[in-house]
Amino acid sequence: MTDTAPNAPVAELIDLLALERLEDNLFRGQSRDIGTKYVFGGQVLGQALTAAQATMTTPRDAHSLHAYFLRAGDIEHPIVYHVDRTRDGGSFSVRRVTAIQHGQVIFFCAASFQEHEGGGEHQLSMPEVPMPEDIEPAPALPPDVFEKLPTKVQRWLSRMGPFEFRHVYPRDDLKPPKRPPFQQVWFRLSERVGDSPELHRTLLAYASDFHLLGTATFPHGISYYQPNVQMASLDHAMWFHRPFRADEWLLYSLDSPSAQGGRGLARGLVYDRAGKLVASTAQEGLIRVVAD
Repeated sequence: MTDTAPNAPVAELIDLLALERLEDNLFRGQSRDIGTKYVFGGQVLGQALTAAQATMTTPRDAHSLHAYFLRAGDIEHPIVYHVDRTRDGGSFSVRRVTAIQHGQVIFFCAASFQEHEGGGEHQLSMPEVPMPEDIEPAPALPPDVFEKLPTKVQRWLSRMGPFEFRHVYPRDDLKPPKRPPFQQVWFRLSERVGDSPELHRTLLAYASDFHLLGTATFPHGISYYQPNVQMASLDHAMWFHRPFRADEWLLYSLDSPSAQGGRGLARGLVYDRAGKLVASTAQEGLIRVVAD
């Protein structure tokens, strides 16, 4: 019997993003526990984009996504997505997606699609960083350290996720130092998948929620792994600029211009290894330090 374990995380993610169609504009998605207390925000982003793309009747590509997280999602139950076909114009289409769980709206977003057309181009240059193959993968934690961590952190760190990450400037999130609010992270899907641009956009939407808000914690010497730190995404914006593959190395260049009022703002630019800017992100999230 052939061992299919190495492919399991990627296959599970693709299955997670492939929704069940209930009606023309109604879809159902399953939830998965990846070590977070509630449904991972990237899961809802990716599933919502899948639902929006499934209602397109003309060949138009998603170019922007603007979302709000309203309530924490329950990992143990599915999520229903309702798509409103808000507009189909001459060259642009807009879809509004509402995510519902236990009879309540937990998330909504607007996604815009455009027919392909030419125009002037410019972009910011990719930062000068080492290539991913020149960066060693992060080492596993020593067993005596791992067993002392909270259960949710153990689940997060012990899982073989579908994406591989290599940090240009590694940080010890268990004992985080104070440092300026920026970082660069190479990432890619750990297995090759099909060529569908729609699939690669949903995969990038999923991955875009990793490391983004965490950048806003750097100047304060805290991290999500600490039991007295509460963090949650409040909103998420994403723009798709150029074609890309999520199963090839992408550089996530992140910074946080501000934190205040228990909230942090973070921004990201996504480049392929040739230096093309393929996507941009922005997110504001809740960051609280509470009594132990």
